[in-house]
Amino acid sequence: MHTAERVELARLPSGRSVETTVHTYGEGSPTLYVQAAQHGREINGTEVLRRVHDRLLDASLSGRVIAVPVADPLTFDLMSYTTPEPIDAANSNMNRVWPGDPEGSVHERMADSLWTYASEADAVIDLHTGSPDMLTHTVYMRGDERSRALAEAFGLDFLLAEDAGDDADAAWDDYSFDGKFRVAATEADVPAITPELAHNRQLVEPAVEAGVEGILSACRHLGVLPGEATTPTEFTVARNHFGRVPAEAPGLYRPAPDLEIGDRVAAGDDLGAVYDPATYDRLQRVTAERAGLVYSIAREAAVRGGETLVGVALPLDGADGG
Repeated sequence: MHTAERVELARLPSGRSVETTVHTYGEGSPTLYVQAAQHGREINGTEVLRRVHDRLLDASLSGRVIAVPVADPLTFDLMSYTTPEPIDAANSNMNRVWPGDPEGSVHERMADSLWTYASEADAVIDLHTGSPDMLTHTVYMRGDERSRALAEAFGLDFLLAEDAGDDADAAWDDYSFDGKFRVAATEADVPAITPELAHNRQLVEPAVEAGVEGILSACRHLGVLPGEATTPTEFTVARNHFGRVPAEAPGLYRPAPDLEIGDRVAAGDDLGAVYDPATYDRLQRVTAERAGLVYSIAREAAVRGGETLVGVALPLDGADGG
């Protein structure tokens, strides 16, 4: 059983409707809700759901899968991360306003429309992509055991246990991270994960296939599909926010020549330098503040002050990351 419902998410000042398509496979419970392209340039998740569609049409389901391949049509049309200010001056980033508000800004209304489906699910998966140079990984809220189990069932062996609220660093409040879809769902007692599948604007075949197998494995974990989840035998579990190394000033960032994704670094290790492009002065010697695993490197050389240059994930043991 499959249905494709055209759903109005919000209306623009002209009266034009902002719509998306919600696919439903099977019926009853348990229910897995999956969405992609909250940020329109992050297209790998949309391709994942197209391929999952083909697999679910002929599958024997014991429950439902609800899939939204384009959660934010406004940013998808622009191939952008956020909307321009004239469209939503209050909340340009849809992933900062969950669970939404039926009387709020455009993105708050859009989130509220999709929250109707997500809040009634037994688990949710929010498909994203990272920067061009980032380890594919799955994020869940640290301390939530059911979200950790869902993250393991998705099948990626690199997990980031993200702190939230009072346990997070100052950037959490600065960027309104408490309005993330995954956080809102977990706080509503719905297990939630965010797989980060390679990078933006390009379909990256290994990442897309990992996403397809991850969704199907999550379905088996929940009992929506028969069989056992495909779970790695070992995981690297780490936390991300405290290990980010920011730019102290705008300029050109040159990573250390031998710096690679997946490297283990110690506190004080050389990660490159930021230069003034006009005077050639070195503005910052970039070093690791703490020991950990390099999971992202900024390769777009022109950087702004405060921008993350290198993401260093701080390893956790299994219990601490649970």
